[in-house]
Amino acid sequence: MKTMNKIHIFRHTAVAFALTLLASCSTDFINLQDPNAVASSTYYRTENDVQLAVNGIYQSLRSGNSVGETSGLFNEERSDNAGRNDNQSNAGEPFQFNDFSLLPSNTYLKSHWLGLYQTISRSNQVLEGIEKVTFSDNNLKEQYQAEAKFLRALIYFELVRKWGDVPLVTRPLTTADEVRASTFREKQEVVYQQIVADLKDVVASPLPNQQNAANRGRVSKAAGNALLGKVYLTMATTLDAANRSTNLNQAKTYLMAAYGMRTFGKLSEIPYADVFDVSKKTTNPELIFQIVNKQGDINYSSSIARNNQAKGETINSLFTSSGSGTNVKPDLVKAFEEGDKRKDFSIKYANDPIVKDYFITKFRDNSAAATTNGYGGNDWILLRYADVILMLAEVNLYLGDEAAAIGYLDQVRERAGLPLYGTAKSDPAYAARYPTLKLAILHERRVELAFENQRWYDLLRFFTTDELVSYFRAKSQDDYGLAKLSNFSAKDRYYPIPFDEFKLNPEAMYQNPGY
Repeated sequence: MKTMNKIHIFRHTAVAFALTLLASCSTDFINLQDPNAVASSTYYRTENDVQLAVNGIYQSLRSGNSVGETSGLFNEERSDNAGRNDNQSNAGEPFQFNDFSLLPSNTYLKSHWLGLYQTISRSNQVLEGIEKVTFSDNNLKEQYQAEAKFLRALIYFELVRKWGDVPLVTRPLTTADEVRASTFREKQEVVYQQIVADLKDVVASPLPNQQNAANRGRVSKAAGNALLGKVYLTMATTLDAANRSTNLNQAKTYLMAAYGMRTFGKLSEIPYADVFDVSKKTTNPELIFQIVNKQGDINYSSSIARNNQAKGETINSLFTSSGSGTNVKPDLVKAFEEGDKRKDFSIKYANDPIVKDYFITKFRDNSAAATTNGYGGNDWILLRYADVILMLAEVNLYLGDEAAAIGYLDQVRERAGLPLYGTAKSDPAYAARYPTLKLAILHERRVELAFENQRWYDLLRFFTTDELVSYFRAKSQDDYGLAKLSNFSAKDRYYPIPFDEFKLNPEAMYQNPGY
């Protein structure tokens, strides 16, 4: 029985192919089509088979158990940005993430682990199966391979940052013996090597620098370079200090490559609200990689605007909410500076008697096309240029070029309608809160990228474990809600290995400290 549980994690069954997508390489690839239940061993025969299977990898990203728009429980609610003041619903399991009382038996944690490995399994199937097909255009084959490798790297990057050492599987596992042999936690340094190798293949591939409007949602070289830059930056700040300088320079190289592929000048040319405007999502030049949703469609629309909305409000959606929406921590509300345009766009105070609290308004679609059911057209953004620009500020700071770092930081502050850093740091209140350029960049990332599942990873990158404990413990409990800041300890740097995975092989699937 234990073996069967593990097979479920890694195998790619006919069901996965039943969830693959239309053959068109346009934005219609979000629509699902059943290419019939064919065993994976005999499935790959034509170029179209490969395209359907690649689309199936993209489809798996949509899940809230993976990296879709409803995955905030595993990211934003782990941080000081959002959370919930309900410790009873669903046996109190969602509350555990923000309360830092997470148990290895948490079923949401297990679902997240399985959801991430499903994408890896699909990627591995494509990369093996594609070799069985003869392509009339080898560039097309290489593009499909690059897409599969990017998506595998993206998910391993999620796993290694959350759990540290994790099983590393790069080919389909078809027998119980193969599964048993792969049921062990590989050192995170080795996992990062695989992520880097995959992404280097992406940036060397014949993929376009930017996808056109019809192919939004597919991987590009800009996406490959941006993600690889983020990976190197994370390695520089969280792994062996001996390789810090090398990794920082690599991060700068790839981030600059992504930045050089942009089709605009300064960030201020793109209004902040336009980044999240449903009507501009196919043409907005700031977007690098997103999960595409289809407005008005019961199955493939976005629900984030509806889900975030509080009772008595219509700013997000025409859907009539009966709840409090998605809770925003007072700690974040207070982090916005006076005059920051992003505050009024991102959050709003709901005055309904049952709410009386801030909720998220960053993702909106209150158009008639979304209907009163709230079938929104918001795409879920995974990479955009403000993120790249702020990472360039960070990496230049670490490399000792403060002038360059401030220049990138100022691009983001200028668009937000805020004083440039040189002026802001002369304000005693700003200087007291952000006494160093490093903390100023972290602050800017927080308010710029709020609710985009970046904050938890930023905290892990900017602070050592001991510093992170001190950071959380220094916060005001009054600004944090019902979840207890005092629970935060060194163990919370990583998630626990889900119990069902640990018990498969307690020695090879060893538990993280503190659990």
